[in-house]
Amino acid sequence: MSHERLPTDTPAVVTVGLPYANGNLHIGHLLGYVSGDLYARALRRVGQQTAFVCGSDMHGTPIAVNAAKEGVDPEEFALAYHEQYTERFPQFNVDFDNYGHTHDETNTELTREFVSSWIDQGHIVEQEIEVAWDEQADQPLPDRYVEGTCPYCGERARGDECDEGCQRHLEPGEIENPTSVLTGNPAEYRKREHKFLRLSDFQEYLNGFLDRLEGTEKARNQPREWIEGELEDLCITRDMDWGIDYPGEDGDDLVLYVWVDAPIEYVASTKQYTDRVGSEEYDWEDVWKPGGETRHGTAWDDEWTDESGEIIHVIGSDIIQHHCVFWPAMLRGAGYNEPRAVLATGFVGIDGKSLSTSRNRAIWAEEYLDTGFHPDLFRYYITTGSGLEHDVDFSWDRFAERVNGELVGTFGNFCYRALLFAYRNYEGTPEADVSDGVRERIENAVADFEDAVADYDVRTLGSLAVELAQFGNEYIQRNEPWHLVDEDPEAAEQVIRDCVQLAKACAVLAQPVMPEKAATLWDQLDEDGTVADATLDGVLAAPSATFDEPEELFTQVEDEQIEELNETLRDRVETADEKTASDESADEDATGSTEKADTAEEVDTEETDGDAAAELGVDPLETDRISFEAFQDLDMRVGEITAAEPIEGADELVVLSVDIGVEQRQVVAGLKQLHDVDGLPGTRVILLANMERAELFGHESNGMVLAAGEEADLLTTHEDAPLGSRVR
Repeated sequence: MSHERLPTDTPAVVTVGLPYANGNLHIGHLLGYVSGDLYARALRRVGQQTAFVCGSDMHGTPIAVNAAKEGVDPEEFALAYHEQYTERFPQFNVDFDNYGHTHDETNTELTREFVSSWIDQGHIVEQEIEVAWDEQADQPLPDRYVEGTCPYCGERARGDECDEGCQRHLEPGEIENPTSVLTGNPAEYRKREHKFLRLSDFQEYLNGFLDRLEGTEKARNQPREWIEGELEDLCITRDMDWGIDYPGEDGDDLVLYVWVDAPIEYVASTKQYTDRVGSEEYDWEDVWKPGGETRHGTAWDDEWTDESGEIIHVIGSDIIQHHCVFWPAMLRGAGYNEPRAVLATGFVGIDGKSLSTSRNRAIWAEEYLDTGFHPDLFRYYITTGSGLEHDVDFSWDRFAERVNGELVGTFGNFCYRALLFAYRNYEGTPEADVSDGVRERIENAVADFEDAVADYDVRTLGSLAVELAQFGNEYIQRNEPWHLVDEDPEAAEQVIRDCVQLAKACAVLAQPVMPEKAATLWDQLDEDGTVADATLDGVLAAPSATFDEPEELFTQVEDEQIEELNETLRDRVETADEKTASDESADEDATGSTEKADTAEEVDTEETDGDAAAELGVDPLETDRISFEAFQDLDMRVGEITAAEPIEGADELVVLSVDIGVEQRQVVAGLKQLHDVDGLPGTRVILLANMERAELFGHESNGMVLAAGEEADLLTTHEDAPLGSRVR
């Protein structure tokens, strides 16, 4: 990539993390796809040649496991979901230029080419490793056929990743206390030969790549901890039947790991787009290959090259390691170009609780469509509520509030009243020039749009049209054209000319986030062509001289419908919570302990042991005594808060930076409603330093700040003990 400011003269491709063909889509999934679609549209708006591609992820153990449960072939199982996704995305105005899947011929051939290139370049090694084995079923247990304990954080984990804890990728044989998902029996480890991509060959390159990488902060910084020290090699084969066969002659019955062929689908889907439209319109090699020329079988030089297109990935935060460590190494080893930017989205919660599909604590894509709400309302709400990498809390009440206030009351109200007044008084656009003040305001909005594209600022891109409409509403109220029509007709023409121009600019700027509503507004203005083809340069071109009477763009969301939706959601969440409590109780009966509760819920709802004891009439000071040795195990340190930022979407949570002398710690604490967040920096605190790491609303918490009482009175020291001093 060029690293010149976007737009550039080289073509771009925007991709979104592949949906796994194993279940229905929910609003958490849609955050990434809508954000990617919005950004691709915005790139085109600034003149960047862009392809927006994706595909269904068809391989891997979850599909094989669930297909077996249903008694169908894995391909049949996965294709059914692939067809559902192909239908569902357009229903949310997510418009891919190409949408393929990883089991098609194009991806299969490209994947084999990639792996053959690694073999030719000596990047593949064979290692004997321990593989989980189900003795009763007499078969190996790859990836999600096995569950157990993460060796890094101690959380429950799947065989290939710690999905509930630290989110590390796990290699075969790493998971502790392995259990077979086939029989529920403890698994044993056996020695097996497997193929590895030697990531250590790319360690120096990856350090440089992360220095160059653009995008969201988490995607750029989080991978550094994974490539420090000795970089572990990536096992690229699995003991199973479903997948793409390993292309080497000594591959036996091995298939490729799903995270090998999945990202290669980005390349395959781009190639399919070129095959369909022709290389003169869009050439996939100009994006993915240096200079547009094949380098298969040719080693890269040590020097990085900028002869490439602009590759931009929009992904979930849980797959950063795959896209910022594994994927660039895979591309480098095959002689392909590296990504320019990786944009990692936050997580989506439901009414302050974490989304859980296994517990049915979710709002499903089909469910949203069944409400009758327009898809553009969802697109606006989900992309503008917070920054892209921040977590989003979906609430039907908040949805209604923002739709009624920002879309109905601001955007829709301005455009309708401006065009209606123009139609009734002038049958279209009055013959007047745009005033200097309005021209400058539109030009500033365009400049902000261009800056947001260059900064990968999806939230700003989605908000600019509504902000411009807010200016328009204020402009109408300030100038009162309904009085000027009789008192000063020339001034009235000037005001309404300005308002029609603002409405046209609103249509152009709104198209990436609300493509269908923007198209409706464009048609009401009787503009030529489509709003999708309109350029930023055209926002100040004179609107059509005449147009018909407009209709309102949005309708009010009614309280009765929201209450019905809330009731449905409350019932579902209660059922989910009851199931969670039941499962944890069962675990406690079986093992004498429970797993750590969901952290986002734990902050808001869990009672302390002392509260429970008091309700039973027992002195809480007489319960749960610990030994002096146990106290000695607590590592409490004197610290000082150096920075504090509230977490958007969370009612109570704040991200703190705490200096404990030897290092800075990031800690998430429930202090937002109890303390002046801006006044927290400089506050001395006591930090429980050996508290296990947790993740709350997508932010890692490495320690616990101690506080007393319901008002969270922060504990500190009487004198100025040095930072890092241990509490004894």
